[in-house]
Amino acid sequence: METITSEQPTVPAEAGQADAREPVVPRRSPLRAAIKTGRPKEWIKNVFVFAGLLFSGKFNQSHEVLEAFITFVAFCLISSAGYFVNDLIDVELDRKHPKKRFRPLAARELSESTAKAIAPALAVVAIAIAFVVNWQVGLMVVGYGIAQVAYSLGLKQIVIIDVMTLAGLFILRVAAGASAVDAHASEWLILCTGFLAAFLGFTKRRQEAVSELHEGTSTRPVLEHYSLPFLDQMVSLVTTGTVISYAIYTVNSPLIGNQMMLTIPPVVYGIFRYLYLIYDRSDDRSMAQIVAGDRGIQAAGAAYALVAFLLLYVFN
Repeated sequence: METITSEQPTVPAEAGQADAREPVVPRRSPLRAAIKTGRPKEWIKNVFVFAGLLFSGKFNQSHEVLEAFITFVAFCLISSAGYFVNDLIDVELDRKHPKKRFRPLAARELSESTAKAIAPALAVVAIAIAFVVNWQVGLMVVGYGIAQVAYSLGLKQIVIIDVMTLAGLFILRVAAGASAVDAHASEWLILCTGFLAAFLGFTKRRQEAVSELHEGTSTRPVLEHYSLPFLDQMVSLVTTGTVISYAIYTVNSPLIGNQMMLTIPPVVYGIFRYLYLIYDRSDDRSMAQIVAGDRGIQAAGAAYALVAFLLLYVFN
C-alpha cells in the first residue's frame, strides 16, 4: 500500500562495522515509528472528499467547508488505522522485502502490541467524528474501515478484485464528501473516480511487478497472477475510461455545463505525465510520493484547481 521512502532505520553490522550497502541513520523513536506506520503522506488520497464541495459550488460556504474538512480528517484517521492493520498482517512478508523491511513494525521499531492498541483507537475516533457530520458519512467511514480490513485479510490476494476494492475505497471518499455537504455526486463523476482509482491501482501493480522482477523477490503473492502485458492492457483500458468519463462529465457539468471542458487539458496532462514517469522513468514511488515530488504533476493540479475555481465561483 506504500512505497518506502529513503527514511530507513539503522541496519546492524557484524563486528561493529557498518555495511556500506545499507543506509545508516538514527533509529526512529516509538512516536515517529507510529506516525510513519500511519502513512500521513498517503492522506493526499483523501482530498477526493472535497470533490463534492468543489463541484457543488459550496466552497465559499463556511459551514459546508467545515463539514467537508471533518470528513477529510475522519478518512485520514480510518485510513491510518487500516495501514496499522495491514502492517500487522504483513509483518513477516515485509521483513523479506528489500524496502518494506524498513517499515517500523518489520524493523521492530514499533511493537506489535502497541500497533494493536493504536489501530482500533484511530478507528473509533474516525467513526465518532464522522457521525458528527451525519449518519450517512458515519456509515461510509465504517464501510471504508471494513473494506480496508477485508482488503488486508485477503482481497488484495485476489487478482483484479484487489484493484476493484481500491477503486471502491476512492468512490466512498467522493460519496462521503458529497453527503457531508448535502450535494449530489454526478454519476459521471463517480464513474470517473472509479476509473481513475483503477488507473492508480493497475499502475501501482505494474510498478511492484517490475520491481520484483528486477530484484528477484516475491513478497506480494497476487503479483504471480499479473503479467506485464496484461497490466499494460489494463492500464491502457482504464486510462481511456478515465479520460472519456471525465470529458463526458465536463460536457454535462451540473452547474456550468460544457464550460467545465476547459479543465480537460490539465487532467489529460497530469495523467500522461504520471504514465511518463512510470514507464519512461521507471519511477517506483507511491502515488502520494510522485505527486509530492514531481513539479509537472503539481503544476497540472494547480492549473486544474485554478481553472475549476474560476469557472465555478468567479465567472459563473
